Amino acid sequence: MMASDKSSNTNIVEHRNKDMTGSERAFTFVERAFLIVIALMTVAAAGVEIHEVVSNRTIGLADILLMFLYLEVMGMIAVFYQGEDSSPFVYPIFIAMTALARLIVLQGKDMAPENIVFEAGAILLLAIAAAIVFRGARSR
Repeated sequence: MMASDKSSNTNIVEHRNKDMTGSERAFTFVERAFLIVIALMTVAAAGVEIHEVVSNRTIGLADILLMFLYLEVMGMIAVFYQGEDSSPFVYPIFIAMTALARLIVLQGKDMAPENIVFEAGAILLLAIAAAIVFRGARSR
């Protein structure tokens, strides 16, 4: 991101803060506090997972996919703080897609074939939704 983009985002956020009512400021404060709590919990969970991998001296596919989920949650928190328009809606969709893919990979052998098809269809539906949200936000 260029310096001028950063300063314009800061100016937009400052302008929004001036126009906020007391209840809107309180809601924003609570939202930010929860985001900090979620970030701390995510970092702690990732730390526990890393400790477990080091203790077991094995890295499985489940461990890697779980770390991707943690990374996506941290990315989503960062996007909320940056205040971009479409990304706060797109990131949870990406997290859901990753979670469904993780479920398919980890439980695929034990699942009925039609359930795998349903979950793959859900991933496709989420991908279409993400494309629509992203494209709609870019056209503004």
